[in-house]
Amino acid sequence: MSKKNAQSKEDDRGGWGDWLSDLALRGLIGAVQLLPVRPRMDLVGWIVRRVIAPPLGWYDRVEANLDHVWPGTPPAEKRRIATAAIDNLGRAIIENYDPQEMKRRGAAYPVTGPGLPALESAAAEARPVLLISGHYGSPVCARSALIARGFQVAGLLRPLSNPYSNARYIQNYRDVGDPVFVQGRRGTMDLLRHIRDGGIAAMAFDVFESSGPAIDFLGKPAPTALSPAEIAIKTGALLIPYFGIRRADRFGFDTVIEEPVPHGEPIDMMREVTQRLEARIKADPGQWMWTHRRWKPARQRKRAAARMGP
Repeated sequence: MSKKNAQSKEDDRGGWGDWLSDLALRGLIGAVQLLPVRPRMDLVGWIVRRVIAPPLGWYDRVEANLDHVWPGTPPAEKRRIATAAIDNLGRAIIENYDPQEMKRRGAAYPVTGPGLPALESAAAEARPVLLISGHYGSPVCARSALIARGFQVAGLLRPLSNPYSNARYIQNYRDVGDPVFVQGRRGTMDLLRHIRDGGIAAMAFDVFESSGPAIDFLGKPAPTALSPAEIAIKTGALLIPYFGIRRADRFGFDTVIEEPVPHGEPIDMMREVTQRLEARIKADPGQWMWTHRRWKPARQRKRAAARMGP
């Protein structure tokens, strides 16, 4: 085996740091899973808010994003939004590690919205559907609610950088419901085939996409992938925004299916999808994952450059 191929195999396996990091994560998750689900979610939310987020600079990142899009937001309100968003992230992390509980909870909470009849009709006719959401509330719980009602909803995932954690992460999604495709050339081709054959798939779009055109998001341009709209057009799929909205108790959720986005120019379709997500964020900003570098504001770019050095 060549040195290059050997290095590639080693990268696929991960290093000692990856293994130790995954071991620590599995130990924490194994311990908290001894608790009933509600206290478990409360505890992990607290750990992420109080122990993990501060040294990682997540509060600073959230506040930088808020300063970028909503300058003049009072400090107390920024802290409230940051705390809620980081708590939501912690709950989403631990939810993913109990697929069976997620399916039970999915069956217990309602699926509603003006787009539900269109989704039901498409499923009955084996017409392709691409469900699209953002990192808002819990799109994973919303997928579980649909699966609990008999919809076969495929998932598209971005792989984690840690290969040990990634294997469990992907398996958790598969335990909720197959098929699950991993982002990449092969995963995208399999996703296209699944949709073209009359399947339903779900994906998130609200991440920084350097090659995408800038679309205004919360008043500031954000590079946005056009691929969801392009896939919908290519396969003839309905493009339907959906949201898993957490309730005030931070445990229950409502799955809301919105009306399909009409086919047209891909950039116009993605503007409409973006506006649907914006409306949800404005209604309850603490449910969106502000820890994402969605716009990469100047302050964040300067910090990244300073860490990298000359």
